[in-house]
Amino acid sequence: MKKIQFTVIINVPSKKVYDVMLGISNKSTYEQWTAMFNPTSTYDGSWNKGSKMLFIGVDEKGEKGGMVSEIAENIPNRFVSIRHYGLVKANLEITEGPEVEKWANGFENYTFEENNGAAKVTVDLDTTEDFLDYMNQTYPKALDKLKELCEK
Repeated sequence: MKKIQFTVIINVPSKKVYDVMLGISNKSTYEQWTAMFNPTSTYDGSWNKGSKMLFIGVDEKGEKGGMVSEIAENIPNRFVSIRHYGLVKANLEITEGPEVEKWANGFENYTFEENNGAAKVTVDLDTTEDFLDYMNQTYPKALDKLKELCEK
């Protein structure tokens, strides 16, 4: 696993960024910024600590795919930690095997820091070597979209 980090400053309070980023008040705000990864990106589950969460989208064959995850920590407006432990492939949850082992126990952490009414969002992400370039290209675009959604 490779560890990568992205940061964005969004000119609204952390509370709003947290709400928009996770789609707390309106799930579509989550779907809009994550559409940079997959136009059909969504989630199924709860953001509560310890909850199972599926981060899913539909692939070019029309099959549901994505990640099986657990919300490892959620401190509202401050920190969210997601532990990925499986894959969704062709509508099936797969939590063991060689494909899963590459991703198992990879984390995606969001840290929200507020300074003078602006939120600094830091994303710390574990990714596999084969997704490194994709994440380095796509995550900044997704965070730009999040910034746009929050500031409008």
